Amino acid sequence: MTLKGKSALITGAGSGIGKSIAQAFAGSGVQVAITDVNLQAAQAVAQQINSCGGVASSMQMDVTDEDQVNTAVERTAREFGALDVLVSNAGIQIIHPIVDFSLSEWRKVVAVHLDGAFLTTRAAMRSMIPCGRGGTILYLGSIHSHIASPNKSAYVAAKHGIIGFAKAVAKEGAKYGIRSNVICPGFVLTPLVEKQIPEQAQQFGITEEDVVKKIMLRETVDGEFTSLEDVASTAIFLASFPSNALTGQSIVVSHGHFMH
Repeated sequence: MTLKGKSALITGAGSGIGKSIAQAFAGSGVQVAITDVNLQAAQAVAQQINSCGGVASSMQMDVTDEDQVNTAVERTAREFGALDVLVSNAGIQIIHPIVDFSLSEWRKVVAVHLDGAFLTTRAAMRSMIPCGRGGTILYLGSIHSHIASPNKSAYVAAKHGIIGFAKAVAKEGAKYGIRSNVICPGFVLTPLVEKQIPEQAQQFGITEEDVVKKIMLRETVDGEFTSLEDVASTAIFLASFPSNALTGQSIVVSHGHFMH
């Protein structure tokens, strides 16, 4: 169960969970392609990894742009010899009651999560299959892949969809040795989540402290946020798992916020 010498492409890796997974992979000997819609952020992460002795490249990639996705995957496979791991992590959040949700904002959320997962997966599988060495595709789901919260209808729908898509990938990828799994974190203090705290405080007319205690962490067993390290460790475990025994699954990392 080693990742040394493998290569990975990670979307949304300029910050937050994607950055943490990229750093953990690099520390395990993986050559990493850092992709993000923010090129400067991607470059900064790649530079930090390279300065610490790792191997990283950076690329700007909007996961909803078919040409950018295909180009990034092809470049990664060319530079590193093959693509072994895809981490489909890029995501956004827009919060509104359903009755106030515009179609354009709904489509934006769904496009980043589901279109992005599809486009990156298709490109990765097209690269992995001819190589004949299998591969791993990991998706960042959420506890909202299993539960729902008010005002997050688009996000909840997209994250539920990720699990269905990952199961289809597992079925189609098996004969090529390609596994797919979904990591479903609880609330992690990323910029995405930090932005939600004042938004929800305003929407519900409560304090930011109550948003954290009474909404975000109420259902956990210990009142703790999931850490970036928790998620990155799970990604390492899934990426290095040696067989098709673990595929098509969702692994919840949430301090017990959601239990199967």
